[in-house]
Amino acid sequence: MSKTPAPFAPFEWMIAWRYLRARRAEGGVSVMTWISLIGITLAVFALIATLAVRSGFRYEFVDTILGANAHATIYTTLRVTETGQTTRAMEDYEDRAARIAALPFVTRAAPLVRGQVMATLRSRNAGVEVFGIAEADLRSIPRIANPEQEYGSLDRFAEGVSIGAGVAQVLNATVGDRIKLISPDGVRTAFGTSPRVKTYEVVHIFSVGRYDIDRTRIYMPFAEAQAYFNRTGAADEIEVMVDQPERVDDYALDLMRASGDDTLIWTWRDASGAFLRALDIEDNVMFIILSILVLIAAMNIVSGLIMLVKNKGRDVGILRTIGLSEGSILRVFFICGAFTGLIGTAAGTALGCLFALYIDPIFSFVNWVAGGGVWDPSIRGIYDLPARLELTDVLSAVSLSLGLSFLVTIFPARRAARMNPVEALRYE
Repeated sequence: MSKTPAPFAPFEWMIAWRYLRARRAEGGVSVMTWISLIGITLAVFALIATLAVRSGFRYEFVDTILGANAHATIYTTLRVTETGQTTRAMEDYEDRAARIAALPFVTRAAPLVRGQVMATLRSRNAGVEVFGIAEADLRSIPRIANPEQEYGSLDRFAEGVSIGAGVAQVLNATVGDRIKLISPDGVRTAFGTSPRVKTYEVVHIFSVGRYDIDRTRIYMPFAEAQAYFNRTGAADEIEVMVDQPERVDDYALDLMRASGDDTLIWTWRDASGAFLRALDIEDNVMFIILSILVLIAAMNIVSGLIMLVKNKGRDVGILRTIGLSEGSILRVFFICGAFTGLIGTAAGTALGCLFALYIDPIFSFVNWVAGGGVWDPSIRGIYDLPARLELTDVLSAVSLSLGLSFLVTIFPARRAARMNPVEALRYE
């Protein structure tokens, strides 16, 4: 009694490999095979490259938010003073900051004085936002402690101001220059409020990697900012850093309880949530579009297999006559299509990973060919096109490509398996 061969036996692989190598003159479809292979490769490459850029952009955007901004900001509710003016100034900011810092998940609670002013230097002007902060608190900001670029030193912070690289570029300022800050909320006199004008030495220039921060931010010693903005003995807000920024919403209630009943909280998710949600929608849409591209590339495998089945009808008839089962014929042609999808997916994955790893020299070359100006940081917020390889992204691209390749291969393979050997040999 003969023994039935196991599925995907060596002879099935041998026949499939022979068909894949066959030239068109021998009844093969090598040209269609190459077209299918290239199509799958390019589709998987495009999918992985897009997913890597998407992940890199999201990571860089969130990292610069969390590395240069507060995870949560504590304000007081608006109240009216005895003179009839409205204010949010905190006079008990030290006690509030101490209570907040005592929470187990808080890594830093820093009182701030904030104000918007005009900075001028040698007839150049720039609208900037001044942050009054203690030197120790400033050094604890990750993107200031470890900036992408810096000039000067924070050791002399008490003697001047630290400005963003974008502000320095607009003002054409360097370390040692003295910039003039003009605030409309200056000295109050019997005739009204006169603008406050004061000159400060630039002792430090930083770049945190975000254009909108580098272009507008100036750090000033806390005590000096209190005097400059008429906040003597008070702070505008408390900047809070937590150990797990992703859970800042879970911490919000505890932060408000610690800071008092008259406080409000504004988290980094409140500030950037709409943009992150827009990124999520764009990510989903791009994945669907590129998945369709992979499907179109996989359909080329169907075209090639249909032609292969038609050209190999005589061979199928002979193989069925000598005893091959429908399952063996199906597996032979399934191997032909699946092998094309497998090789194309592997090549596309390799290209996509190389693109993500070497995106900087690739983008520099594209920028050089285009004559510069391809990437505008004032629009995109960051200075370079980022890419970040995530294992989940690579696995999702590979799974999608292989799944579609295997799925579409089944239909022409079944057609070959169900071919009547008598009909196949009738006209031979």
